[in-house]
Amino acid sequence: MSSSTAAATAAASGVWGRTEQQDFRSRVRGALLGGAIGDALGAAVDSLSLDEIRAGCGEAGVVDLLPAYGRRGAITAGTQQTLFTVDGLIRAQVRRDTGAWHPPTDVHRAYLRWAATQHDWGPDERRPEDGWLAREEWLYVRRSPTRECLGALKEPAMGTLEAPHNPASRDAVAVVRAAPFGLLVGWEAPLVFQLAAECAALTHGHPVSCLAAGALAVLVHGVARGEGLDAAVQRALAQLAARPGHQLVSDALRAALDGVRQGLPTPERVEALGDGRTPEGVLAVAVYCALVGEDVGHGLRLAVNHGGASAACGALCGALLGAMHGETALPAGWVVEVEGRSTLLELADDFAMEMTQGASLHTPGAGSPGWLARYPRA
Repeated sequence: MSSSTAAATAAASGVWGRTEQQDFRSRVRGALLGGAIGDALGAAVDSLSLDEIRAGCGEAGVVDLLPAYGRRGAITAGTQQTLFTVDGLIRAQVRRDTGAWHPPTDVHRAYLRWAATQHDWGPDERRPEDGWLAREEWLYVRRSPTRECLGALKEPAMGTLEAPHNPASRDAVAVVRAAPFGLLVGWEAPLVFQLAAECAALTHGHPVSCLAAGALAVLVHGVARGEGLDAAVQRALAQLAARPGHQLVSDALRAALDGVRQGLPTPERVEALGDGRTPEGVLAVAVYCALVGEDVGHGLRLAVNHGGASAACGALCGALLGAMHGETALPAGWVVEVEGRSTLLELADDFAMEMTQGASLHTPGAGSPGWLARYPRA
């Protein structure tokens, strides 16, 4: 039994050995850091065509982090929201002891805290219930959030699959921020899919956005548990097949698998997968590049050098490769420069600790006051 498969068994049984904990933490760190690195790698060329990328960067295109938003290694709103997804999932687990357990509600509250970073000058120390992540001053910047996303979070009612916000919006940000759902390795794949789809509908309720988010979560779930990516794709296809309107997302995943057999990977072959800006197109590009990349760096460069949504494709590819191989497989030079690295690592370690040792941290009457200050039940 591989260490990662053992980690999945440990999550299901609630008994974690030291080796399983270390492996799981490495994969969580890999997924969050890898997603942020891919996001940052594509941020500077996100709106450019392949010809424009080559004109500005040379024939090889993007080969290293470039300045965006005034610095190298800058992340976009997609990674910001991914961080708050993790925060919401931790808070959901903390609140589980109270009997008030509904993860989509906790994730929605986390996105409201993210939305505050987009219009407030800085953290409000008068709101201790916000927890520690919302007090990270570096997050109080706008990195191209979509109008639809911010608008949905101003609505008085939470979006649901039955009554979604922005039902006509096929935006990839709902897929980008879905990677953390796949790190719930103790859950079964259908539940992971469902939760990711429900949380996509909080802001982007088009069926394709919700289905692509669910599929991405199942892919991360599979590789984080030790499956190969090919097998994880088959599992995602099986989950999709039972859901109405799945054809575009299913076809995109099959196109990624078919692309592997078409010869050596090139930017032109990436673009041949289809529109790399739609949720299903971004998913196809990310999966293809993760499958054919010679290593993490090669896969990420492929994922951003095309005329689609380079940041989103890079983020998804990085999350998949990071969850698959762990943090030590990520290019060290990019890890050092990615914006918010210390916050990413701290949050990843908190998530891993909550999922492996949560009962000792917040069991009523025996929990840690410090942990409950970081992740309040309020």
